[in-house]
Amino acid sequence: MNQKNKSITAEPVFKAFIYVVLITLAILIIVPVAWVFLASIKENSEFYGNPWALPAGFYWQNFVDAWNSASMGSYMINSVIVTALSLALLLVIALPAAYCLSRFQFKGRKFLNTCFMAGLFINVNYIVVPIFLMLKDGDVWLKNLIGNGFFLNNIFVLAVVYASTALPFTIYLLSGYFATLPHDFEEAAYIDGAGYGSTMVRIIFPMAQPSIITIILFNFLSFWNEYIISMTLMSSAQGQKTLPVGLLNLMQAQQSSAEYGILYAGLVLVMLPTLVLYICVQKKLTQGMTVGGLKG
Repeated sequence: MNQKNKSITAEPVFKAFIYVVLITLAILIIVPVAWVFLASIKENSEFYGNPWALPAGFYWQNFVDAWNSASMGSYMINSVIVTALSLALLLVIALPAAYCLSRFQFKGRKFLNTCFMAGLFINVNYIVVPIFLMLKDGDVWLKNLIGNGFFLNNIFVLAVVYASTALPFTIYLLSGYFATLPHDFEEAAYIDGAGYGSTMVRIIFPMAQPSIITIILFNFLSFWNEYIISMTLMSSAQGQKTLPVGLLNLMQAQQSSAEYGILYAGLVLVMLPTLVLYICVQKKLTQGMTVGGLKG
C-alpha cells in the first residue's frame, strides 16, 4: 500500500519535471529564431544599442538589399533547382527499390538490405574528397576527349550526388514502412488484373503517404542546408552557388561592412522555406515517424 502511494505521489513530480524540460527546450529553440526574425527588420543603427530591444519599425529594405545586392535571390533559385532535382531523382530511385526490397522475396535481397543499412554508417562529409577527385578525373578525361568538362560546377551533377548520398537512409525508412502494410490490397489488385507497377503506384504509394512525406521533409532539409559538398563541387561556378554557400559569402561581406540587418535578413531567407514546409507537414511527419523498423 505504501509503495502504491509513493508511486502516485511521484507521478505528478515526474510530469512536472518533463514539462520543465520541454518548456526549457522550447525556449532554447524559439528565442534564437525569434531574435533572428526581429533582427532582420532592424536598421543598422539599432544594433549598437540593446541587442534585446524590439525593433523601432519594420525596415524591409534589409530583405531587398539581401535579395538584390547580395545576390541571395539567385542563390535561392539555385538551391530550389538543386533541391527539386535531388528529391525527384531520389524518389524515382528509392520508392521502387524500397518497394521491391520490402514486398518481394528474391535472391540477393538480404545482401542488398545489408548494403543499404551499412550505408547509414557512412558520413558523407568524409567521402567528399574522393567524390571530388573522381569527378575531377572525369572532367579531365572529357576535356581531352571533347574539349569541355561536365562533372564539376554542374547543378545536375550536384543533384545526382545529393540523391546518391541520401539513398541508404531513404530506402531504409521506406522499406520499414512498406513492410508494415498488409498484402491483402496487393492481392486484390492482382486479381483485378493490375500489374506490379500500377499496384505500386495506385495502391502502395497512397497508403505510404506519411512515410513518403517524412523522407521528403528530411531530405529537403538536408539538401537545402548542405554546404560542404556544394562548396567543393561548385567552387568555380560563381553564378550557380547554392544558398548556404551564398550565405557564407554574405556573412563575410557584411561583417566587414557592419551591415548586420542585411546579414540577418539573409539568415531568414534561408530558414523561412524550411519552417513553412515543416508547419505544413507536421502531422504527417509525426505519423510517418511512429512506424518504422526494417523487417526481414
